[in-house]
Amino acid sequence: MSETSTRTLLERLGPTGPLALVALFMPALAGIVLLTNLEFVSEWLKSHAGVGIIIYSLAFAVLAGLAFLPTYAQAILGGYAFGLWVGTPAALVGFVGGAWIGYEIARVASRDRVEQIINERPKWRAVRDALLGDSGAGFWKPAFMVALIRCPPNSPFAITNLVLASVKIRRAPYVLGTLVGMTPRTVLAVVVGAGINGVLNREAYNSAIPVWMKVAGIGVTLVIVLILGKMANSAIARVTNGAAPAQPPVPPAA
Repeated sequence: MSETSTRTLLERLGPTGPLALVALFMPALAGIVLLTNLEFVSEWLKSHAGVGIIIYSLAFAVLAGLAFLPTYAQAILGGYAFGLWVGTPAALVGFVGGAWIGYEIARVASRDRVEQIINERPKWRAVRDALLGDSGAGFWKPAFMVALIRCPPNSPFAITNLVLASVKIRRAPYVLGTLVGMTPRTVLAVVVGAGINGVLNREAYNSAIPVWMKVAGIGVTLVIVLILGKMANSAIARVTNGAAPAQPPVPPAA
């Protein structure tokens, strides 16, 4: 893609472009800050007793939804501050709330821009329809695909919110798929936080993550990438062979 076409694409994306940049870089940077101050934040939350759990879940939702903090760092905080049995449900409430906030922001920012760009490109539209159905139509297929996309441990939460909302997947399958797909990795992050003992450093984090968890994370990621890649390649092949999906209906003139 040439520099001119790239600039034109960014202009057509409108606010979605800057949001994507924030979602791409901000969580990683802020996550490091949170993890290096884990003990201080944890003690502050615990000092507020039961209210601290509510503050944690609300802050998790807002900061994740605004793409300020990554879900894994906040889930680790939940495990470190409250332990496994309290930290897990508190983190689940936080990431579901964050997914909903991120979705609503992205829908307002993107409007029909991303949808129009995709519909102008048969291959992009074929991949979108193969993965999520036509504009996220239906319920179970989009929900399943969202769960699949959310499942890998390294799936970027904020940027995924933006992409899924921009292609106009409906709220119900989006929320259900997010809950199903992200629950395992969130629980594992809480387990890591609950397992940290002693001084907070790289060695403490590494020792809190079992080897099987690292291996399983890599394996799950590879399997899902292969599944999504096969579906996308099949959709592109159908377009290349002349079996392009039907053109989207043209809205009536005003």
